[in-house]
Amino acid sequence: MKIWKESKGFYILLSVCIATLLWMFVRQSVDPAQDGTIRNIPVLLSGEHVLEDQGMTVKSISAETVTLKVNAPLSVLERMRNNDAMSVTVDVSKYSVPGEYSLSYNINYPSGVNPDDVQLNDRFPAKIGITIDKLNSATFEIQPRLQGSVANGYQAGKWSISQDTVTISGAADQVNQIAKVEAVISGVELTERIAGDVPLILLDQNGAVLSNLDVKLSVDSVYVSLPVVIVKEIPLTVNYISGGGVNAESSKDFTASIIPKTITVSGEEDDIVNLTEISLGSIDLSKVIGTSSFVFPVELDPRLENASGITQAEVTVTINNFETKIFDVENISLIHTPAGHTAKVTTQVCSVVVRGHKEALENVDVSQISVVADLSDVTSVGSFTVPGKVYLNASKEVGVIGDYYIVVNIT
Repeated sequence: MKIWKESKGFYILLSVCIATLLWMFVRQSVDPAQDGTIRNIPVLLSGEHVLEDQGMTVKSISAETVTLKVNAPLSVLERMRNNDAMSVTVDVSKYSVPGEYSLSYNINYPSGVNPDDVQLNDRFPAKIGITIDKLNSATFEIQPRLQGSVANGYQAGKWSISQDTVTISGAADQVNQIAKVEAVISGVELTERIAGDVPLILLDQNGAVLSNLDVKLSVDSVYVSLPVVIVKEIPLTVNYISGGGVNAESSKDFTASIIPKTITVSGEEDDIVNLTEISLGSIDLSKVIGTSSFVFPVELDPRLENASGITQAEVTVTINNFETKIFDVENISLIHTPAGHTAKVTTQVCSVVVRGHKEALENVDVSQISVVADLSDVTSVGSFTVPGKVYLNASKEVGVIGDYYIVVNIT
């Protein structure tokens, strides 16, 4: 203790501590007032909805911030300087005629600050100039746009947007600058659906962004969705059924062409990855005589999209190196005659055309051919023309072509 008492540093440290304690005491108990400057206080407008109800709007304002010179306790000054809630308000609700006005403003003190503790010495500017103009509104179509790219082998689908239009209000000279409204979503080398809330962007007639317009939008953002699907070229096919002596498995018996050969299809990966062909349907070769053409609709699973836009295909079939021979068949019979009725064949001879290679045709005899008519669908009496089914008990290298009918009398 003796060493400390004889030390000069000890007394200096003690003096500093005592001074600090005294300063804190004075600060807490007295909090002396002093002059201060509060800068960059934002200017707020009130009563704008009243203007809009009267077809008016604030076209411009002379100052966005103000500066106040005040006298207040030190603690109040610090709270005013460090509080973002400090602002001033200009009431525009009483001005319904277009023109320029110089208006006073009210000071909004932060929470915890008593206005009675603040003496206002000066304000800069003293008043706020505003220009009132007629309110102009216009409705614009919202145009979604992808800023980026879709990966190779993929295709962007149809946009989905939460709403199609936006109404923009403001002074005429402001609204009239707008030529287009976009909702832009970004993505690079996309391989799957992209979606999200995006802000609306205002563009002039040259496509430049308008970022400083004093206008109000009915919505500031929209939700957009862009599906991204796989694009794949798929061949069209036809199922050929053997008949009329023509073997569907033999490329020598017939030739066929499909126009177009392929179509482009788009869809989700799971729906399209295993798709290797699209079948148009079947062609019975017994119905083809010489060269015949068939038109088929191109039908897809609802989950897929026909990116080519081709809705039908034409199939042309030509029978190669076949001959025909006509046989007058008298072996005509009836089956399934209705109960309580008698049926009699009126047709005595049915000319049947058989097709095949020359050598095979020479081995066919008329006795191998019969015609059978099924009367199951006949429900009344009289004379009727009914289809007949031709049976040929011969080599598969020959076959019957064409359709046949016989006349029967039902009593």
